[in-house]
Amino acid sequence: MSPDDLDTALTLRTALARYEDLRTRDLFEEDDDHEPLSRAEALEMIALGEVIARKARYGRQLAVRTARERGASWSQIGRALGTSKQTAWETHNRWIEQQAEQRRDRGHWGLDEAEAVRERDLAGRRPEDGE
Repeated sequence: MSPDDLDTALTLRTALARYEDLRTRDLFEEDDDHEPLSRAEALEMIALGEVIARKARYGRQLAVRTARERGASWSQIGRALGTSKQTAWETHNRWIEQQAEQRRDRGHWGLDEAEAVRERDLAGRRPEDGE
């Protein structure tokens, strides 16, 4: 099973729950109460980890957008992310472009052109060192 297969089938919460179940069994497989993972389950755990990472990255960018809508500066967002304001802005703008490209390539999911323009406007221009 690939991350793409699981991504559309699972929410972050259900992916986390399944991952935690498999991870617990993996950690305690020598315990009599836990059945060892099969090869398919070990591979599923890898795919679930990727799904969780993807969904977390997407959710982080949605949170960045919300913070911008609430008036947060790129300095504040960068601090919350543990990075610089420039890196926070660049990462968010890359996400906007990826979402727009995904929509163009697949015809669904992602941002349409009007939504991408709105997101770019909300992101504003690249922050300078002195700002």
